[in-house]
Amino acid sequence: MAMNNEVPQDKSLDNSLSLYQEGYHFIQNRVEKYQSDLFEARLLGKHTVCMRGEEAAKLFYNTELFQREGAIPKRIQKSLFGVGGVQALDGKEHDHRKSLFLSMMTPLEEKKLGELVLAKWEDCIEQWEQAEHIVLFEEARKVLCRTACEWAGVPLEEAIVAERADEFTSLVDAFGAIGPRHWKGRRARTKLDEWAGSLIEDVRNGNLDAKEGTPLHTIAFHKDLKGELLDTHTAAVELNNVLRPIVAIAVFITFEALALHEHLQSRTRLTTDQEREAFVQEVRRYYPFGPFLGAKVRKDFTWRECDFKKGQLVILDLYGTNHDEKQWGEADQFKPDRFLKEEPSLYNFIPQGGGDPMTGHRCPGEGITVEILKATLDFLVNKIEYDVPKQDVSFSLVKMPTLPASGFIMSHIRRKKSTLDE
Repeated sequence: MAMNNEVPQDKSLDNSLSLYQEGYHFIQNRVEKYQSDLFEARLLGKHTVCMRGEEAAKLFYNTELFQREGAIPKRIQKSLFGVGGVQALDGKEHDHRKSLFLSMMTPLEEKKLGELVLAKWEDCIEQWEQAEHIVLFEEARKVLCRTACEWAGVPLEEAIVAERADEFTSLVDAFGAIGPRHWKGRRARTKLDEWAGSLIEDVRNGNLDAKEGTPLHTIAFHKDLKGELLDTHTAAVELNNVLRPIVAIAVFITFEALALHEHLQSRTRLTTDQEREAFVQEVRRYYPFGPFLGAKVRKDFTWRECDFKKGQLVILDLYGTNHDEKQWGEADQFKPDRFLKEEPSLYNFIPQGGGDPMTGHRCPGEGITVEILKATLDFLVNKIEYDVPKQDVSFSLVKMPTLPASGFIMSHIRRKKSTLDE
């Protein structure tokens, strides 16, 4: 394949190992080396374009130029997303399936989830007061699993909450993993899809009463473009694509608590909803979540003197775009006030993907993430008091996805006195 002299070429024979060794900074390191937001490399033996920044994101989310079908490696489909899920669809099929998710994730439903998760947090206080300490990440994923299932109309026995939460976490953890972590995610995918599939079948057969309007009912009776019900496996995958991202918010919650601990001055500026939302958005910008996304070129075109060839893999740097100094002054500083001064665009702030969620591939559950984080922030600041014992809260930018090493330990938890009479 002809190379373009104007576009930096990474000289390595294959960068796959480097990607796993460098993690979130893989693209950023080369952007700095070549002084270019666009460069060419080889990944998994394939000629690949890597890019970051607002303009690159605008290009990446142009559905006339890029497609998702065939871009998601099978190993990720078989763990994180599930085979047949909305993430790998394009065109009318994608839009129709995406409408299913948008119908379930309205602003009203986002508010419901925020209220529900706050109630679930408050249910934990009495037990926590008796404990020597708790690990917030472990507690968060259980709280979110309970919340997601109750909201979705999915029956969940308390005895298996921890097991289900661990399985959902394993799907996410398998994303950037090789070896045991990846295979644990694959096993969890099999178990979760079988579980969700049995629920779908029970609803369709009348053996399980699912309330109309709940995600379980909506997905069970959703029809494709041909007017046919989704096959059981695909419906199961999409049900888990509703539940899994909610449980994954446990990562953001852990970083949210870390931000409160490390940036105590921010606590004094959390009195209004606008200030709380700004804090939450800065958590989502500053701390690592998804590292990058891939797409395939739909047709030949040229952009910034780079020739994009049909079928070529293109990687967009999510973490690097959220830390791009050209877009975010003092990008490596935690500064929630930046979100009070200016609204981010659909392409420079992309912790869960970019573009218009109504028409493109941006995560339709982004509003759910924000509401759950705001409710959790209210809980951590206004409902309880706690100590933070000495611990290792560092996080690796090599491991994908990453998390504070300790999971954020909290001790001497007690209900805030001011809330006792409420």
